[in-house]
Amino acid sequence: MVDRPMNLRKLILGDPLATFEAQHQRITKVKALAVFSSDALSSVAYATEEILFILILAGTAGTRLTLPIAGAIVVLLFIVGASYFQTIHAYPNGGGAYIVSKDNLGILPGLVAGGALMIAYILTVTVSVAAGLGAMYSTFPALFPYRVIIGCF
Repeated sequence: MVDRPMNLRKLILGDPLATFEAQHQRITKVKALAVFSSDALSSVAYATEEILFILILAGTAGTRLTLPIAGAIVVLLFIVGASYFQTIHAYPNGGGAYIVSKDNLGILPGLVAGGALMIAYILTVTVSVAAGLGAMYSTFPALFPYRVIIGCF
């Protein structure tokens, strides 16, 4: 029974790579961009939708703020990109928010950074499910009363 989970994992993922083989298994920059930018892209897409929703409610005066807000989002994305660039060069063997914060600021800030990332990941999934449900019951209005049950599944 103990070998069964290992065999299932081995069947799905294959044999583990030796450390010297891992360097040759890197993905291209285009694939990496698609994989690692999904969080930023989903955040920008959902945040922009909500910002525009509020600005439309504010009327014509609110919609004038669209370009300055878009500019602020672009500046923020460049700051995040520069931060990632610096982190990649400072930690070539890998370093997430916890490791970087712990090394530079201490254990407590590292734990805060790790906890914040966990919350952000959970919220990203939650927002994605809610957006998918919104698209689903806008297409099929009869599903609206069952949105909570569908969302749980």
